[in-house]
Amino acid sequence: MEKALVIGASGGIGQALVAELAQRYDVTALSRRADGLDVTDEASVAATLGALEEPFARIIVATGALEIDGHQPERTIKALEPEAMMAQFRLNTLGPALVLKHVWRLIPRKSPSVVAVLSARVGSIGDNKIGGWVSYRTAKAGVNQVVHTAAIELARTHKQACLIALHPGTVATPFTQKYLGRYPSVPPQEAAANLAGVLDARRPEDTGQFYDWANTQVPW
Repeated sequence: MEKALVIGASGGIGQALVAELAQRYDVTALSRRADGLDVTDEASVAATLGALEEPFARIIVATGALEIDGHQPERTIKALEPEAMMAQFRLNTLGPALVLKHVWRLIPRKSPSVVAVLSARVGSIGDNKIGGWVSYRTAKAGVNQVVHTAAIELARTHKQACLIALHPGTVATPFTQKYLGRYPSVPPQEAAANLAGVLDARRPEDTGQFYDWANTQVPW
């Protein structure tokens, strides 16, 4: 049985992804809550991922947060708080970047694989029509750039790999509880099934792109 790795497995989407992938893969689930994995701490990332040996056909980075330390998304740049913005960058941009740095050796060189980093449509610069949410948008735009850049490098040595950014849609979890009335949402199990389908559809030529839960490419 092929192996899958889910990082951020204690969150609502992460738990659902573990359950969905377990139907076809031998899943390794890692999280801060269960394993002490702090994606903003490189020593923690290096030690946790360094303990793994076998390659994974599926790797999903499902970490992140919309609100950190009680700071809600800003309605306007006039409400921006420097520390709140840096906290968003540390968790939503730096965290996945560190994971990609240290998970590299676990991506197979001679067999197909898909690596996905959960992002958000609000991180799309081209799709931004209403403004607001400056810190979260910026952090997600940053992680999109990390994914796109890393995918270019990965393609040089891992010809059958595909690395993408992935928008899960609005999922009914504690992460989005305050915002569920504003946008259509789906339960985590449905979201996980949608995302698994997107991963299954990917090919090496799709690497470096940004997809949503409906398998539609999202503009950068």
